Amino acid sequence: MKKWFSLAIVSAVMLTTLSACGSNNNAEPTNNGGNAGTTNNTETKSNNAGATNTNAPAEEATGDSAISGKVVFLTNRTDMIDKQYTDYEKRFEEKYPGVDLQFEAITDYEKNLKIRIASGSFPDVVLLAGGIPNAELPKYFAPLDDIQFSDELYYQDLKKVDGKMYGISSGNSTVGIVYNKEAFAKAGVTEVPKTLDEFYAAAEKLKAAGIVPLASNFKDKWPLGAWIYDVPTMISKTADHQDKRAETDTPYTMDNVYGQSFSILRTLYEKGYLENDVNSTNWEQSKKDIAQGKFGMYLLGNWVVNQVIENGAASENVGFFPFPSDNSGEAKAPLNPDFFYGVNKDGNVAAAKAFVQWLIEESGYDDFAGFIPTLKNKKPKLAQLEEFNTYNPTYVEAVPPLSLPTEIQNKAQIEQEALVQEFVLSKDPQKVLDKYNEKWAKAKSALAK
Repeated sequence: MKKWFSLAIVSAVMLTTLSACGSNNNAEPTNNGGNAGTTNNTETKSNNAGATNTNAPAEEATGDSAISGKVVFLTNRTDMIDKQYTDYEKRFEEKYPGVDLQFEAITDYEKNLKIRIASGSFPDVVLLAGGIPNAELPKYFAPLDDIQFSDELYYQDLKKVDGKMYGISSGNSTVGIVYNKEAFAKAGVTEVPKTLDEFYAAAEKLKAAGIVPLASNFKDKWPLGAWIYDVPTMISKTADHQDKRAETDTPYTMDNVYGQSFSILRTLYEKGYLENDVNSTNWEQSKKDIAQGKFGMYLLGNWVVNQVIENGAASENVGFFPFPSDNSGEAKAPLNPDFFYGVNKDGNVAAAKAFVQWLIEESGYDDFAGFIPTLKNKKPKLAQLEEFNTYNPTYVEAVPPLSLPTEIQNKAQIEQEALVQEFVLSKDPQKVLDKYNEKWAKAKSALAK
């Protein structure tokens, strides 16, 4: 069921009904969100979310002998290795001295996770996004309903199968324009754009001032997820457009939400509002360029804000406003979960569940990542979310996904980010849509037999 929220409610009442957007945050981040994911190393360790609070009482070691052995967490956050994760390891092992906690960070997370799962060998705790149909989760993952959290969770139904919960959101976010305020001022952009035409006009001013208007991170693919999932949600004010693909043989058309979304990115490319060479973009460098005002904007989730600050921007110089996906003047935004924590049913289940609970309740990762917390009684601390709220956006909450569209997509071997790349660069984008629709129709027909 779709629900609509005003983030005035999010800020004040967020503690009863909210959710957030997926980021593919590969730091590499991942969205990360996702998909789907945010470090601020300019702060001292005691102030990093997830760092030890020196004023807090020491954590008591548990006497539960079941919580022991090696636990490996497969993460997208390559930037946290030898930094925040070192602190996590120390703190968690202090609480559970019988555990050997290890971290393995990989890039191109969703693709590599699928390969690992298919091989039959993957770590104890992983991050789940949309690539695995919910119906398949019980084959690989342990139900997590027996974890006793201190409060109700957002999105506890999105990874449920037969009433059992197989994933817990690592955090939640919305998607909009993260921007450098000094870059806007230098370009003479005095007000944030409220319509798509105003957005193009602001981009033209940034370009004229020698500033790359929008960092697309085109080559890295995963940041293009915003144009697949989030902009279509803004355009349609519905969150089930990916599910509705299963109702047709032609899910990608020029006049539906996908064609409209992809065409905006294509326009930005054609007008020179993206990086000079979109085929050689670099995610890590883009964060520095946004922080320094060489680039003006991102279309990403609020999870990226702290990463920009970590790369040298003053917090007060980083803003966040809803992306104007059309000329209606109505501010709209998705609310989605980021990656979900999943526990390998053939791994060290007891210790893995203890680690998932610790990540949600004690690590501080949600604050560090700039997320809306998964625990409903915990308020977000990101100032830029408050700014976003001043534009009074209409929020569209994510809904539990259907398995069939993912099954069709997997059988057709469709990588939607690659579809976007081809659409933007092709001389004939209609032919690109035709190619992918043909793949989709064949896979859909084969599954129906």
